[in-house]
Amino acid sequence: MTTTHLNTPEQILQHTFGYSAFRGPQQAVIETLIGGKDALVLMSTGGGKSLCYQIPALARSGCGIVISPLIALMQDQVEALRAAGVNAACLNSSLNFEQIRHIEAALLQGEMDLLYLAPERLLQPRTLQLLERVTIALFAVDEAHCVSQWGHDFRADYLQLSCLQQRFPQIPRIALTATADKRSRKEITDRLGLQQARQFISSFDRPNICYRIAAKNNPRRQLLQFLRAEHTENSGIIYCLSRKKVENTANWLCQHEFHALPYHAGLPAHTRAQNQRRFLREEGVIIVATIAFGMGIDKPDVRFVVHLDLPKSIEAYYQETGRAGRDGEASTALLLYGLEDVVKLNQMAANSEGSVEYKRQERQRLDAMLGLCEITSCRRYALLRYFDERLPTDCGNCDTCLEPAQSWNASQASTKLLSCIYRTGQRFGITHVIDVLRGGNTEKIRQFNHQQLSTYGIGKDFSAEEWRTIARQLVVRGYLQVNSEAYNALQLTEQCRALLRGEETVHLRRLPKAEARLENRRKHIIIELSGEDQPLWEALRDCRKQLADEHNVPSYIIFSNATLREMVTQHPTTKATLRAISGVGDKKLERFGEAFLSVLTNHPVLKKL
Repeated sequence: MTTTHLNTPEQILQHTFGYSAFRGPQQAVIETLIGGKDALVLMSTGGGKSLCYQIPALARSGCGIVISPLIALMQDQVEALRAAGVNAACLNSSLNFEQIRHIEAALLQGEMDLLYLAPERLLQPRTLQLLERVTIALFAVDEAHCVSQWGHDFRADYLQLSCLQQRFPQIPRIALTATADKRSRKEITDRLGLQQARQFISSFDRPNICYRIAAKNNPRRQLLQFLRAEHTENSGIIYCLSRKKVENTANWLCQHEFHALPYHAGLPAHTRAQNQRRFLREEGVIIVATIAFGMGIDKPDVRFVVHLDLPKSIEAYYQETGRAGRDGEASTALLLYGLEDVVKLNQMAANSEGSVEYKRQERQRLDAMLGLCEITSCRRYALLRYFDERLPTDCGNCDTCLEPAQSWNASQASTKLLSCIYRTGQRFGITHVIDVLRGGNTEKIRQFNHQQLSTYGIGKDFSAEEWRTIARQLVVRGYLQVNSEAYNALQLTEQCRALLRGEETVHLRRLPKAEARLENRRKHIIIELSGEDQPLWEALRDCRKQLADEHNVPSYIIFSNATLREMVTQHPTTKATLRAISGVGDKKLERFGEAFLSVLTNHPVLKKL
C-alpha cells in the first residue's frame, strides 16, 4: 500500500498516520507548503513538527527531501514512516554502494515519497545533480537551530543550505526547530534565505514536564536518591559536560544495578551507534551523555532528563529537557548545579575562538541560565518568558510551585563573605575563602598568615556548603564575579558597595528539604490506569514488544503508549473499532491489527464484559 491514492491532508492524516485531527498550527503550515510557500516552524518537542513536512510531501507531486543532522534520527523516522506505509529512505554513510544505487534508482523512477539526507551528503555535487533530475515536492531543514552560530548545536554545513534557494527557487522550503530565541530565529531566516517565509511559533510550554533545579550537594547521592525513588525502571538521559564524567557516571550507575550506557564523541562510531540503538529499542536504559547526544531523538517514553552540570544557556536547557515526555505523560527534568559549573563555563567561553561579541553574548546567556536556577518564583513562567511567551498563572508543576522556596535576609552573612574576599586580596577561590571564614587550619592559611585577618573564623555558624550557596547566589546577582584568568579568584563588583555600607539588604533563596519536595511531587503524579487494567496493559505491551522484535524496530514504532492506553480504556474488538483508536492508520491496522485484536478479545478481563 502507498499513499498515492490519498489526496487531501485530512485523508493522509487519518489513513496514513491514524490521527483524527490536526494540532495547533499543523494544518496552516501544511496548507502553506502545499500552496508553494516557505515556512519557518518553531514547535516544542513532541508537538508534531514532522507531520508539518511529511503530509505536504505526500500531498504534493514528487519526493520530499529532508535535511537531518544525525544518521540515527534519519533511520528512526524512516522506520516509522515505512511502518505507516510510506515509501521513505535515507542516504548516508551507513549504506553500501548497492543500497545507495537502489535508493537512487527508486528516486529517479518516481517511487520515493520522502528522502532523508545529511547536509554533507546533500551538498555533494553528485547529489545536487541527482536532485535536479527528479520532481521535488519540498525541502525540509530539520533541527534548523544548527544553522545558528549563537546556537548550541552549531553545524557549519548547515550554513551552505542557502544554495537550495538559488538552485531550486520554485521548490517550497520549511525550516523546523523546537527552540530558538529571537537572535537565533533571525540568523536562521537570514542564512537560509527565508526572510519571506511565513513564521509559525507555537507555545513552548511542556506542561507534562516537572522542572526541578537543585544546588549540588553530593550530586551522586542526589542522583541515586532521585532514580531509586522515582525512576527505577524508566528510560532517561543524564547529561554531563565532559567525556570522562560521562564514562565514570555510567560505570557508577551500573555498579548500582542501573542499566546505563555512555555516549560521547570520543567513543568509536560503532559503539555510539550500538548504545543509541539499545536506548531506542530496549526498555529501562539510561544514556549518560555529553550534549552530542539526543538531537531529534524520537523516543517518546523518556521519563526523565538529568543535568549533572549546568547548561550554558536556557535555549540549550529547553532543547535538552524537551527530550523527556514526548508522549505527553508525566516526566521530570532535574538539574544539579554549583559554583564550579559557573567557573567551568566561564573558562570555556573565555578560551573559545569566538569574537568579543560572541563571548559577550555567551556570558549573557549563561547569566540568564543562572537566573533561572536561583529564582524563587515559578520556573516554567521564567522559562517561557525567555521565549517571549507568558503564562497566565504559575504552572503548579515545578519545584518552586510544588514546594515554594523560602528566602531569608542574608545581608549580614553576605557582608561577612564579601569582607573576607576583600581582606584576602581578591586572589583566591571559594574553598580558601570559606576555610578562612570557618577558622580553618590549612597550609594555605598559614602560608599567607590569614589567621590574623579580622574575618578569620567569623563564619563558623554556617557549613561550607551553606557558604558555597551564598557565594553562588551573590555571583548570580552581580555582587561577585569569578576571574577565570586569575585561578578562578572571587572578586567584588561595583554593585556590592551599597551592601557593604549597610545601605542595602539582600534576600537569598533557602531550598526546602529534598524529602518534602519528593512527597509533593508524588502527589502530582496521576495514575491513569486502574489496578484491574494492568494485566491487559502488560499483555498489550508484550504483544507490541514481540512485533517490534520481529520487525527489528523500536516498540514505539508499532504503537505508542498513548495508543495502547486507549486500547485498554476503549476495549476495541473489531477492526473498525480498532481503526478508531488514535495512532492506528490503515497500514498499521493491516499489519498489526490481528495480533492486538487477538489479545483484546481473548484477554480474561474482556471476556467478562
